[in-house]
Amino acid sequence: MEVLRPALININGRIYRRNVIKEENYEEEEDYSYMGPPEGEDLADEDETCDTNFIEQTDKGYRCAIDVPSVLYKYIIGKKGETRRRLEFDTKTNISIPKPGVEGQIVITGSHKAAVSSAVTRVEVLVESFRKKQPFTHFLSFPLSDPKIQEGFQRFKDEVLEQCSQDRGVDESIFQNPAKLHLTIGTLALLNEIEVRKACEHLQECQNVIRDLTEGKPLPLEVKGIEYMNDDPAMVDVLYAKVNMKDGSDKLQVIADRLVEHFVSAGLMVREWDRVKLHGTVMNTLFRKDSTVEDTGGQGRQTMSEREAFDARNILQIFRAHRFGEFELNSVLLSQRYSSDCTGYYSSTGSINFS
Repeated sequence: MEVLRPALININGRIYRRNVIKEENYEEEEDYSYMGPPEGEDLADEDETCDTNFIEQTDKGYRCAIDVPSVLYKYIIGKKGETRRRLEFDTKTNISIPKPGVEGQIVITGSHKAAVSSAVTRVEVLVESFRKKQPFTHFLSFPLSDPKIQEGFQRFKDEVLEQCSQDRGVDESIFQNPAKLHLTIGTLALLNEIEVRKACEHLQECQNVIRDLTEGKPLPLEVKGIEYMNDDPAMVDVLYAKVNMKDGSDKLQVIADRLVEHFVSAGLMVREWDRVKLHGTVMNTLFRKDSTVEDTGGQGRQTMSEREAFDARNILQIFRAHRFGEFELNSVLLSQRYSSDCTGYYSSTGSINFS
């Protein structure tokens, strides 16, 4: 970073300096240091309010409690407590943090409301910065684990291995687990049980809207044809099955987009695309070296450079119109990553039905 011209970030009208501090016990910490209010704005007036948290007056001054998942405490504490001490010194407040692994609230106290407000803002900026770096834990999905689709997938897998196994990179290990066939709608990083319950509540809030779109009936779907993700069919990492409404409507796409819109507005999901790209992965090179990797929209545990692409040209030519089958979709699931239920599908922490 250039010392005389540091990177700045504007959050709710406040300007913060973005410093990068090397940490030994976890990845880089990004420190957002408050640089003062915009030009012409009074500092006292700016710090007297705290939009997202209630600052209460006590016998000894002021107090504010912030809900923070325990996995993020270390970013507020810093190496050997350095970050917390710096925050306390800069804002003239006391920051009380629960013990590691114990879910609770970070409590900020101080003699002046403006000081507590400033400390709250800085803690929130740190929390949001490091929250974005957490791997996702859950995802919204349309399950494709209907027996008829599984049978069509198994037929596809057997025929591909019989006719195309000599093609570069094609082997059994890169095929999806048939019990976990699905369409990913969006991913979420839910860092404690409180956030999981919140996500379940928000999913339930979508029930009426979804049923209005489905007219209270399951959606008849057809899974037919395959497509690949990148531009070169000779160097493919992901091959997916195409899923469409049997009546040719866009109801499935509208439902997916509405769900993402709701969860993004609730702060539980980050929008990646203007529209959800619905695809049912059938082959993925992430599966090749790590059988625990699951295709849920993320990159898994391997980096892109470690992936060994496969030549899909023959597969595309022979199976481009492969018919996996038809079924009626009747649910949206909030699924947990790296998990399985008694059917082999991902464990569900929440769901809504179309009928």
